[in-house]
Amino acid sequence: MSPFLKLSAAGFAATAISYGPARMGFGLFLAQFKEAFGISTTVAGLISAGGFAGFLLGLIGAYAATAWRGPRLPVIVGLTFATIGMIVVAVASNAGVLALGVILAMTSAGFGWSPYNNAVHQQVTEGLRSRSLSIVSTGTSLGAAMAGAVALALMLGGASWRIAWIAFAGAGLAALVGNWVAMRDVAGNPGRGRTNWRAICVMPALPLYLTALSFGITTTIYISFATDSVAQAGGLAGLPDGGSPAVMFIIYGIAGLAALGTAAIKDRIGLPLLVRGLLLVSALSLALIALSPNSWIGVGAASASQGIFVMMMSAVLAFWSERLFPELPAFSFTATLLAVAMGSIVGPALAGFLSNAFSSSAMFLGAAALSAATAIGMLPRFVQEEPLDCGQDASPLPAH
Repeated sequence: MSPFLKLSAAGFAATAISYGPARMGFGLFLAQFKEAFGISTTVAGLISAGGFAGFLLGLIGAYAATAWRGPRLPVIVGLTFATIGMIVVAVASNAGVLALGVILAMTSAGFGWSPYNNAVHQQVTEGLRSRSLSIVSTGTSLGAAMAGAVALALMLGGASWRIAWIAFAGAGLAALVGNWVAMRDVAGNPGRGRTNWRAICVMPALPLYLTALSFGITTTIYISFATDSVAQAGGLAGLPDGGSPAVMFIIYGIAGLAALGTAAIKDRIGLPLLVRGLLLVSALSLALIALSPNSWIGVGAASASQGIFVMMMSAVLAFWSERLFPELPAFSFTATLLAVAMGSIVGPALAGFLSNAFSSSAMFLGAAALSAATAIGMLPRFVQEEPLDCGQDASPLPAH
């Protein structure tokens, strides 16, 4: 099997688990967790924020591990965290144990994606790198759809949500073994693992980091609260209690498979138009959850739009950072994901409090406004992808 196929398939499986049930499972089953453990929306927001804080620490650990022993080690660590965390959730007896499992599982996302920029840069020819990174990032689609399908099947059969988490853990173990084998050629080989903060903290990279920050805030608000908002509004007609979140994740995941064509779309319309268009898709998705939380058309369109946005923007962030900083592929992408992680911590925690203080609709409209404002700010002259000289003293980002 060629390096392109091998790494693309392994990375697809890794992100399917780490960014699928491990990262999104808490939001998918939030209504059941509230009932089983008596947690409030504010507490749910804090648990979610804790998980994304683990994601932030995972990013730092992933870069250090990649620089030390190559990209296979952090991917294996991440999938181990995912498997153990999902087992802990499955056997949780109280809210504290649940929180521990959720945080462990969500931490895996920090380890399981960024090392692939390094692995792909080492093993895949330049002309196929954007396509490979798009496939890796789109694994989230399969993970989300799989999680939703398992949840719906169990609910229709009257089975416990705990069985779903046991199934997720089994899939995590399978992905762990597959990545152990597929990444053998990059084990112990750090590749281009240099660190140069001065090189990446330059003005041409500012749109990348601002987009990543906005992406982190809005997507985690959707992941953490959209399904609960729909459930609180009465759910979708014709579905059993708890069925709406599962259907939303299935639609989200299937629509996100469109991201397999992200690189081709970018080549056709250009990066600036693609970035602005995706941010407007995000705004539409969040606004629909606020305005039509119990409409099949509204919720279906919101789920599909969010799936397309998340998967395509994930691919964009991966190859945008790699193109800007080809000499620092792992480090530049880690820095981009740190911006995502900062937004991911702030988003759920702030959204939980705003939802209680005002309303769920107001919270989602605020998130939609943020996506729209980011789109307006991404003027074509500011968005570039031409490689930057990492040894050159470019204009640094302002201190304030």
